[in-house]
Amino acid sequence: MRKVTSVASLDLNLLVSLDALLQHKSVTNAARQLNLSQPALSAALARLRRHFDDELLYRVGNEYHLTPLAAELRQRAGLALDGVERVFSARPEFSPYESTREFGVLMSDYGITVLGETLAGLFAEAAPHARLRFSPTSPDLVARAEQTLVGTDLMLVPHGFVTDLPHRDLYRDRWVMIVSSDNDHIGSTMSVDDLKNSPWVVVFHGQSAATPADRQLRMLGIEPNVQVITESFLTVPNLVAGSNRIALLQEKLVNLLPAGSGVRTMECPVELGALVDTMWWHPVYDRDPEHTFLRDIVVRAADAATADTR
Repeated sequence: MRKVTSVASLDLNLLVSLDALLQHKSVTNAARQLNLSQPALSAALARLRRHFDDELLYRVGNEYHLTPLAAELRQRAGLALDGVERVFSARPEFSPYESTREFGVLMSDYGITVLGETLAGLFAEAAPHARLRFSPTSPDLVARAEQTLVGTDLMLVPHGFVTDLPHRDLYRDRWVMIVSSDNDHIGSTMSVDDLKNSPWVVVFHGQSAATPADRQLRMLGIEPNVQVITESFLTVPNLVAGSNRIALLQEKLVNLLPAGSGVRTMECPVELGALVDTMWWHPVYDRDPEHTFLRDIVVRAADAATADTR
């Protein structure tokens, strides 16, 4: 049985106040957002300080700063508030055409490039009064996937990052190497020595943030000589063009690059395995009719957007 004694006596309005205070770091601005008086929000802050036994906000000059605990609570409060709002906005039946809610999908710029236009079109056709919000993934959000997915509907990331959550595979892609069109250090084929000796552009970097392809290279004893790190797949071609850098990029994304992008593609000299782009969600939404609607739309979009490239 869920333990509720510690929160049964709490006012849920305190969660709303906490979220606003931590986001704005200002009693005045938070009160304005919530349409409350400043004394009322100051009283709420006092109650929150007593509850957490922590100052939460402290003044330095003319500005307020977050305590370490408040910094930790900042994202948690937003996720918890999203979860509460979704609980109390649930309805026994769901009509997509009449819905005015916002659906959230976390995905990389690669995913948006491949699926975004098709997904947005199908969504607008089925639910013309609702909103679809695309938000970027990050290593931190992916590492805390279960907690993150309490406050957003779906996360689209390949296998290798998330485990033990409900999911549906959408489509397969493969990794290809890209080099500058004028790179004369690498000929018509790429060797393992090229992988080891060339400077690299990588998307994210680190043991927990690397792509599955990067991890596979390390397992094969190939440690890329990382020269540039970016958090956007779409920036990789520009960072490779006109240089002696190399990079791995998804083939579906490479196929969408405009003519004259300044890069050429090559087969990787080692086997990296397929990339399986997948949507993940929190188990609490397994049978939620709104969530089922969104999952069906995403599956249809993936089928349509990748039908000619599978």
